[in-house]
Amino acid sequence: QAQLTESGGGLVQAGGTLRLSCTVSGIEFKPNSVGWYRQAPGKQRELVAAVTRAASYYPDSVKGRFAVYIDNAKNTVYLEMNNLKPEDTAVYYCDLRIQDSEYWGQGTQVTVSS
Repeated sequence: QAQLTESGGGLVQAGGTLRLSCTVSGIEFKPNSVGWYRQAPGKQRELVAAVTRAASYYPDSVKGRFAVYIDNAKNTVYLEMNNLKPEDTAVYYCDLRIQDSEYWGQGTQVTVSS
């Protein structure tokens, strides 16, 4: 059974850097697309990164600061977040589409202090 395990969240000061990891197990690692979402308290879940084989998308709120990397040897996708701001505080989720199914990570908390 496929499982996505997230790690890398934590507390960081504004201007700092975090790298979130999302490791896939139980299924062949051939994602058709990778997405990272976040959800802050009282707010809707929002997309912060989307990557396919052909294109990538980052909303203006994170463009130039966030980037997705994929390590096929480690079955892992990463979200590198630079120059973090207090408004980036949220629970972050990875979302992978593999074969014909969609899989979600359990979420990891990111807190940015001012």
